[in-house]
Amino acid sequence: MDALYRAMRALLGLALGFYFRRVERFHPESVPASGPVLFVSNHPNSLTDSFLIGASVPRKVNFVATVQLFRMAPLKWLLTRCGVIPINRVKDDPKAMRTVASTFEACFRVLEAGEAVGIFPEGITYDDTQLKEVKSGAARMALELEHRHEGKLGLQILPVGLTYSAKEKYRSDALVNFGEPLRAAEFLTGYTEHRKECINRLTAEIEHRLQSLILHLPHLEHARVIAAVQRLYLDKLRIGNREIRESMASTAENLVLSKRITEVVEQVYERDPERATNFAARLALYERWLGRLRLPEDTMSQPEKTALLRRSIGWALLAVLGAPIALYGWVHRFIPYLVVRWAVKKFPEPGKRKAQVSTTAIASGLVAFGVCYSAYVALVHSFFGLPVSLWYALSLPVASLLAHYYLRELDLLRTSLRHLLVLSRAPLATKRLLAMRRRLIAEIDAVRGELAHTTRPR
Repeated sequence: MDALYRAMRALLGLALGFYFRRVERFHPESVPASGPVLFVSNHPNSLTDSFLIGASVPRKVNFVATVQLFRMAPLKWLLTRCGVIPINRVKDDPKAMRTVASTFEACFRVLEAGEAVGIFPEGITYDDTQLKEVKSGAARMALELEHRHEGKLGLQILPVGLTYSAKEKYRSDALVNFGEPLRAAEFLTGYTEHRKECINRLTAEIEHRLQSLILHLPHLEHARVIAAVQRLYLDKLRIGNREIRESMASTAENLVLSKRITEVVEQVYERDPERATNFAARLALYERWLGRLRLPEDTMSQPEKTALLRRSIGWALLAVLGAPIALYGWVHRFIPYLVVRWAVKKFPEPGKRKAQVSTTAIASGLVAFGVCYSAYVALVHSFFGLPVSLWYALSLPVASLLAHYYLRELDLLRTSLRHLLVLSRAPLATKRLLAMRRRLIAEIDAVRGELAHTTRPR
């Protein structure tokens, strides 16, 4: 990696660290340390997906990107130096359409040099999190190149699953889940005579591997039930976890347990659809009552007044003690925050807003916060010099994050106080909600027990 690529990766890593509360890498040891590698990933979050993969591996990854990004000369120079390979799609410029083969050849040169290429075989990014149809381009590229070298190049295909807890929200979580690499040469048997069949076989395997690395819902109409069961049961499943045999970080654990919940819900719909439908109806009634009282699900797990009162007092103390720091942070972040907010409203495309918010926020935040904070530091330095300006510069990002969390804690305080009010004014409604919640959880427990009994080896 040259100095420019290292510098850009460090800068993007810093930006990702500010936008996301936590970025977890699961099984990074699966990434080959050397040799040609084709990274294939789902594509739920626009350019942020490339940023995350590039910042998560210790080697340079050359990504394929739309030619539209290369239309500005300074950006073209930067992207080219960072190894980005342009591809001209029909939707970009039909009149200047280059063949797919030209993009393949550019990727082949990189891979033949023993480097890595990253592509997103779904083709375009989407607002929802579900894996769309995996196109055959990745398989065609891998098999054609390996065929040219008679199966001796050693090209490996590494599937990567990207999961975001709330990709459009600042300070959410992200998971980069690396799968086991595939050797392209293993799919070359009969390639000369049955090229299409080999490509389809490898494409199907890539799609299967990607589905195993993310939370993929086979039936989207069950998504609401699955999401509600996760809210109800994920914490209990985590505490009494018997599903996971290896140590892992919290986001990766949530993914594994959420996939288990999805499997169980799908099995119930398949084996006993009437039971699943009745459960979904009771679940919908419970959530309607929550909505009427304007209570989030997480407040129902600890409904005791004493616990809520202690928690409210704690948040109130934090609100008082943290006010000066929060005010200091917001005075400095107000202007760049407005710039980022304006960019997030203006630039994401209709229908892809959730997928493009984080990329827009990261890019505009780098510029807005970088320019404003640099101006603030330069002004302080002109009056007070070192070391005052140095300590001032170090305080700005910390105070900015604390200011954000201060507002979030104030919102938690408001929710807690509202819950206390509901407990005091509507005790019967609260008791009914808790009874409904207990019955729903008991039903989930019963289903888990039945499925464990039917699948236990004899």
